[in-house]
Amino acid sequence: MLFAGPCDFAFGTQRLDQLPPPALPEVAFAGRSNVGKSSLINALTGRRALARVSSEPGRTKQLNFFNLGPRLTLVDMPGYGYAKAAAAVKEDWQGLMFEYLRGRPTLQRVYVLLDSRIEIKDNDLAAIGLLDKAAVLYRLVLTKADSVKPTALAAKVDEVQALARKHPAALSDIITTSSDSGFGIDELRADITAMANPA
Repeated sequence: MLFAGPCDFAFGTQRLDQLPPPALPEVAFAGRSNVGKSSLINALTGRRALARVSSEPGRTKQLNFFNLGPRLTLVDMPGYGYAKAAAAVKEDWQGLMFEYLRGRPTLQRVYVLLDSRIEIKDNDLAAIGLLDKAAVLYRLVLTKADSVKPTALAAKVDEVQALARKHPAALSDIITTSSDSGFGIDELRADITAMANPA
């Protein structure tokens, strides 16, 4: 029911001093550019264009806030993959992103999206390391599962599950999704709903 209600763009900012006051519980989505972050947010909310989908890497440059009525806020974080080097991830995220992660009292969880079709990149590991440093609870989510053959997908799930177990701030269970087929979307919705204000 949470995702069947209203969901509206509430705020976007590139500056820490312009963040909206903490109010509703927040869950944030992080990942490399073109990992399918905007598509996943649109699939979760049943909207086609709530979060802007772009084929141009690094299009999202700010924190975008979407309110699910009076119960929860979804936060779309800038993609970090267009900067190829892990050092660039740290530089990009040292300011607004890291301060948001470390200091936002209403932030309940970050979902770190990983593309199931390709290998885990150094910048993925760098971003995960920063989340550990910020001491923010996060869950790893595989995207685009419909584009991977079952045997390869099973191997990727095992790989990412093992990665999660190595990181202190990561939840041990991962979620596998496809925005196109809807696979795993209900499971992810249920996980997110557990952090929302009561109806």
